[in-house]
Amino acid sequence: MIRCKALSKTYAGIPALNGVDLHVRAHKTTVIMGGSGSGKTTLLRLIAGLEKPSGGEIYYGDEDFLHMPHRRLYELRQSMGMVFQYSALLNSLNVYDNVAFTLHEHSDLDSDIIHTIVTMKLEQVGLRGMEHLMPSELSGGMAKRVALARAIAMDPGIVFFDEPTSGLDPISAGVITSLIHDLSIKSHHTSVVVTHDVEAGLSIADYVVLLWQGEIIAEGSADDIRHSDDARVNQFIEGKPDGPIPFSRSSVTYIDDLLHKPGTVRMEP
Repeated sequence: MIRCKALSKTYAGIPALNGVDLHVRAHKTTVIMGGSGSGKTTLLRLIAGLEKPSGGEIYYGDEDFLHMPHRRLYELRQSMGMVFQYSALLNSLNVYDNVAFTLHEHSDLDSDIIHTIVTMKLEQVGLRGMEHLMPSELSGGMAKRVALARAIAMDPGIVFFDEPTSGLDPISAGVITSLIHDLSIKSHHTSVVVTHDVEAGLSIADYVVLLWQGEIIAEGSADDIRHSDDARVNQFIEGKPDGPIPFSRSSVTYIDDLLHKPGTVRMEP
């Protein structure tokens, strides 16, 4: 469904992605994992069209995503849903209006039909009857479920999830993980999930991509990742503090940085 070729992104001279090739299979759940700063959210934002890459290509089917006409780009975006890391609900709107927002903005449906759709989507995420609540009255898990209901309101062909279990207690995280899995199966849409939650990611993935410092170091099925003989993969999966993946990304030793050795960056007074 989506193909990325040699995709790269640089921020202020620092590479966030470096030559990534990625295939997202239609009607499957692709999970992108990696530690903080590995480039996984950057990759998600690029393939969702929220940012432009510094280099490389992105194709949706046979269409060049980076050079398509604006009208076609907007049409394609209407077939996408997005669940942001912090839910990104509109604070001035209640639960019902948050879920109904895209339907009002991008369709000519009658208000009765919109009401039916919103009711169905809230039932799917277990929040029917909570339509009147404001975002400030929701728990973190409830807010994530409202964001999910909003993301699937227009029955998109693909849904992007950015850290869907971040900041949630184990039970709420389990609920969100189950919802992603069940909705992907029942709705037959394509899911792309970015997460650092190893168990949640592996439990729902049809295909896993593991990033480190902007490059793919492993990919395959959940079993392929679990049984990898790559020490970097094992360190991430097992959450070990010591291993080939260092805590610091600096290429300069700590002592050299303190002593301002040549080649290091110093701040001028």
